[in-house]
Amino acid sequence: MKSVTLNNIEYEILEDYKNGYDKEAIEEKLTEYFEPFDYILGDWAYGKLRLKGFCEKTNAIYRELNDIQNKDTYLKNECAYECKYFVLKKKV
Repeated sequence: MKSVTLNNIEYEILEDYKNGYDKEAIEEKLTEYFEPFDYILGDWAYGKLRLKGFCEKTNAIYRELNDIQNKDTYLKNECAYECKYFVLKKKV
């Protein structure tokens, strides 16, 4: 897996569906809000990038809404059909 550094945090690119990973676009959107999350999912619709944070159950900010196990449901129900997307996992 490829490693990247964004805002001084190292991540692994777990998924890069349809080349959804765009470092410049992510750096424009990524804020310190996402720092506590274990995963960041970015999806594209109408040329715009959206970011969503996900967690493992051991994370203090874990809620069912942001459970990484629900990633596929989120992609199916909240994202454009067959959109390009990526998933980053924070390295510990």
